[in-house]
Amino acid sequence: MTFGILLLDKPSGPTSHDMVLTVRRGTGEKQVGHAGTLDPLATGLLVICLGAATRLSDYLRGKDKRYCARVRLGQSTNTYDADGEITMEGGHLPERAAVEAALVKFRGPIRQRPPAFSAIKRGGKKAYELARAGETVELEARPVEIYSLELLEWEPPECTLDVFCSPGTYLRSLAHDLGQTLGCGAHLTALRRTGSGHFQISEAVTLEDLKQSFAVGDWKRYVRPADEAVADWPEVGLTAEAAARLQHGQPIPLEEHADDWARAYNPAGEFIALLRADTRAGVWRPHKVFVSPRANSNSV
Repeated sequence: MTFGILLLDKPSGPTSHDMVLTVRRGTGEKQVGHAGTLDPLATGLLVICLGAATRLSDYLRGKDKRYCARVRLGQSTNTYDADGEITMEGGHLPERAAVEAALVKFRGPIRQRPPAFSAIKRGGKKAYELARAGETVELEARPVEIYSLELLEWEPPECTLDVFCSPGTYLRSLAHDLGQTLGCGAHLTALRRTGSGHFQISEAVTLEDLKQSFAVGDWKRYVRPADEAVADWPEVGLTAEAAARLQHGQPIPLEEHADDWARAYNPAGEFIALLRADTRAGVWRPHKVFVSPRANSNSV
């Protein structure tokens, strides 16, 4: 079983789940999952976890994201993107200065209402299923944060935005809400994820190149170590005895001034566990324990 992360440059069209199935077929791995959905329309960085690294996907989903978003002014759609039906058209197009002034409203902590056509569940059903059935879906606004928001290109009626934001931010909602603020309507026509945490799109493999590597059998050259998912956590080196205790679910002594979380390595330098500090008991407790890579010759 492979224990690692694959950075894929997703093309427009297929779903994120389609990409997982493609990787599962190409690698022969049973455990494959992605760490943050991209809409079918969207392209760019999709982080895919292989083997036991799927247990790290929650930490990857919680990373900040960066996008390049193309917005069409003067039209609103029911899905807030180009795949939907036009609900408003013909509004007066603003000048560039008006758009740049409107962007100020969306910088920093804001409350954002997700699109009705989203996978958020309401009453046990996904919102988009209810919306497609003709039901009125009004999802609650939720807190998100947009750290930076800049106008990159101005080609009316379209403009391109660079967005650095917290996880859970909907770029379709941002485009729609910008149109509402400007009074002309707007929707998202293209979206490219360029960053997720410390991972960048420049590090990703294209789907075409990945498929070619499946055909010749050298796809593992694209797999990155699993511990890169938590590279920003402090590192704890273990003795052989401490490593054995952790792998049997037992706590180990906590050093002074330790952080709340850490990644643990055995004496061979292999990533074997995530640790959580129990300061009251003065121990590290194993939060997630992974089989040593040496136990499987196919691991990365």
